Amino acid sequence: MNFKEMAAEMKADSFKMASLPEETRNKALKEISQALEAEHEAIFAANEMDIAKGTDLPAPILGRLKFDRHKLDDCKAGIEDLISLPDPLFIKQMVRELDEGLTLVRSTCPIGVIGVFFESRPDALVQISALCIKSGNCAILKGGSEAKESNRKLFDVIYNAGINAGLPEGFALLVESHEGVSELLDCHESIDLVIPRGSNAFVQYIMNNTKIPVMGHADGICTIYVDKDADLGKAATIIADAKEQYVSACNAAEVILVHESLDKNALADAIRNAATSDITVNMDGEYKEYLDLILTMRSVKDVDEAIALINRNGSHHTDAIITEDEETAEHFMDYVDSAGVYHNCSTRFADGFRYGFGAEVGISTSKIHARGPVGLEGLVTYKYKLYGHGQIVGDYASGEKQFHFKDLKRR
Repeated sequence: MNFKEMAAEMKADSFKMASLPEETRNKALKEISQALEAEHEAIFAANEMDIAKGTDLPAPILGRLKFDRHKLDDCKAGIEDLISLPDPLFIKQMVRELDEGLTLVRSTCPIGVIGVFFESRPDALVQISALCIKSGNCAILKGGSEAKESNRKLFDVIYNAGINAGLPEGFALLVESHEGVSELLDCHESIDLVIPRGSNAFVQYIMNNTKIPVMGHADGICTIYVDKDADLGKAATIIADAKEQYVSACNAAEVILVHESLDKNALADAIRNAATSDITVNMDGEYKEYLDLILTMRSVKDVDEAIALINRNGSHHTDAIITEDEETAEHFMDYVDSAGVYHNCSTRFADGFRYGFGAEVGISTSKIHARGPVGLEGLVTYKYKLYGHGQIVGDYASGEKQFHFKDLKRR
């Protein structure tokens, strides 16, 4: 069976998935969590195979690739959080009586079949699968080739547990080849949404080679502006965390803009002292995503110049201001055009789990449908249901009947 046929079968199963009660979806998540624990030794062994093959990979990539007890526990905690979250489906967002006996209901429903292409992070496969199950979507999963053995084992565990819990056969599909990605991008009749995670070049390739709607982000060029009224000790601690806590993450800080009245060299020294790693600070360096222990530091004359630089050169992902002046902070947060804008805290908080979403399928920098960390809410859409008793439009067009539009209580 080719990928086009498999995608078509998943599309048919997506209607079954969309109608499953919350009880079944939560049961599947519970059984997946238990299966991950039961199979942890085999999962760790598969991951060690990937690690052994990736000895030439940069340290940040190896850090992403590692799937150990800590990451397994995080995945299980994320699944438990998802189980405890309210059901995102079948929510009546609006109930409106158009006329007597003619009632319009807007109700949430899954998107359908979602293709997610993600980097070499085995834990991402678990998070994405769990989010799609909770939100009633079918998931096509393609991870980085460096994590091939880990992804294969994790997928097998998740798939078997999901089937045993009553999910349809097409609830998930693992794609391992680059050719499979190209074939799937042609399946616009069957796949409803693609979410690519990775380099800017990869995301642009996806966008330029499919008719399927694409949601995602490319570069994560996150900036922190240190204002003239900043607490410099606080700034150094925040910046050190934003850079080194997970250096290869898309929400790690890359550029530090400093008010011209402040001593950049003194701030750089304070950052290095606050850090546990050896951070390189490039004075007036490039405005780019390093994904390494490197920061660019530049002087700006005021908050407005900082805002202009961020809006022009940033990636609209997550940016922060460090200041004790509340008015300046609010001005910055109103005018910076990013999915996340923070005051006196690390950009590393830009994460679905830390937002209480359970997890995320990715972070979107677009303004359509979902923005920022995409959790359950970003994986559902809605439909309009109209309940009538034989009404026809002709009666309203002729003036025989009139609409009276009355919003009713949502039950």
